[in-house]
Amino acid sequence: MDLEMLCFEIISNVGSAKSKYIEAMKFAKNGQIAEAKAKIKEGEEFYYKGHLAHSKFVELDANDELPNTRLILAHAEDQLMSSETVKIMANEFIYLYENFDLKRK
Repeated sequence: MDLEMLCFEIISNVGSAKSKYIEAMKFAKNGQIAEAKAKIKEGEEFYYKGHLAHSKFVELDANDELPNTRLILAHAEDQLMSSETVKIMANEFIYLYENFDLKRK
């Protein structure tokens, strides 16, 4: 298994997820709640793919099959965690814009 490609699979997918979550916040800000929720759903699909790739690393590590941990794996995991954080924030923004009379520019 090519570990670098597995890392890039995580980085690519969760990076795309994070972008979708940010787009969701922008839609919510403009009062486009349905579109915002759709972007969250799109992001979740990318995140799931990234999470599956990360699970492969966990399995390899559990079986003591990983060579030295490399910086690229640390970056992949950082992207995974930050994407999850942005999703949480995006859902909170959507809730606020959907339920409160916030001034929109």
